[in-house]
Amino acid sequence: MRPPPDPAALDDLDLLDPRLHAVHDLTPLWRRLRATDPVRRHDRFWSVTRHADVLRVVRDPDTYTSLRGNMLRTLLRGHDPGAGRMIVVTDGPRHAVLRRLLTPGFGPRALGPVTRSITEATKDLLAAFVAGGGGDFVGQVAAQVPLRAICELLGVPERDRQRVLELTAQAMLGEEEADLSARIAQSEILLYYTRLAAERQTSPGDDVISLLVSADLTEEEVLLNCYNLIIGGDETARLAMAGGLLALATHDAQWARLRGDPALVAPATEEILRWTTPAAHVGRVATRTAELGGRRIEAGDVLALWTASANRDETVFDDPDRFDVARQPNRHLTFGHGPHFCLGAQLARAEIQALLSELRATVSRIELTGPVTWLPSSFVNGVVTLPVALT
Repeated sequence: MRPPPDPAALDDLDLLDPRLHAVHDLTPLWRRLRATDPVRRHDRFWSVTRHADVLRVVRDPDTYTSLRGNMLRTLLRGHDPGAGRMIVVTDGPRHAVLRRLLTPGFGPRALGPVTRSITEATKDLLAAFVAGGGGDFVGQVAAQVPLRAICELLGVPERDRQRVLELTAQAMLGEEEADLSARIAQSEILLYYTRLAAERQTSPGDDVISLLVSADLTEEEVLLNCYNLIIGGDETARLAMAGGLLALATHDAQWARLRGDPALVAPATEEILRWTTPAAHVGRVATRTAELGGRRIEAGDVLALWTASANRDETVFDDPDRFDVARQPNRHLTFGHGPHFCLGAQLARAEIQALLSELRATVSRIELTGPVTWLPSSFVNGVVTLPVALT
């Protein structure tokens, strides 16, 4: 497991350094900031680490906007090129329009067949994984299920799915789109969806792309939102599934509790989402002078809302550094809150629940078989490789 940073160095850590997040468990840092400096000023941004302060910001898009972007590195470079056109970086009336447009694509009617497909895919992938003697759980299972689900929601034809899965995996290798191979893959994904959107204009279906092309959106808005859905729709579930399996592998008593009680699948899913917190932070920019946590925030100031810290807040979660598959209540902020609450939350939950249910039914022992590696990213939190054997 990742060691904590040197206690003497906590005040000097560079939170923008992607290697810091890959090498160290920052739990002690978040604990100190919540206790002593919950709204902390850095050279170019504020760190917000308490649950209540994060909630206050995300509930107030008029004062703290996402219109310039929602990732710290992007905000410090200037602004997100998709701002005002892509749902996650849009506020106000335009955001409401995009959300109303996309919501049916993630409703019960649309998710019913996808959920059934998820269950079957999870069963098949786990069976193959066990039969093959194990391997890298991230690449062989956790990366496959959510991408297949998103491909179904977007109406990607079966013949194209393997290539789309490969491109999407490649697109997420770089830190904040800095890696050349990741940028090339991102461009190829956009080109693919350009062609698919053109097909949907003449032959619409029941998928999300058909919803987008049938609305009053520009071609660029359609493409940006497709890209956001397939990238964002993969990350939370993939990283939560992998991190959840790692947590079960390293907490034998909790795995035994889950195996013994099917009623724990739902609360265990929420605990995995809290424990893993795949999006370590979300970014906002102040539109006017405001007070937050006793500090004066000026118009134009950049804020990093550290969800990874808020999900361990002692004032909200009892014994927050304990992994507890029966934890209730569990008011985690993994899916955000307020206007930007994740559209795909129910899909991600269905994917994790399908995994836990199948693990309970077919696996007795989870054993780590090699070193675990972590993503070098200040934005996305999770494991890159997870070598395990399932008995």
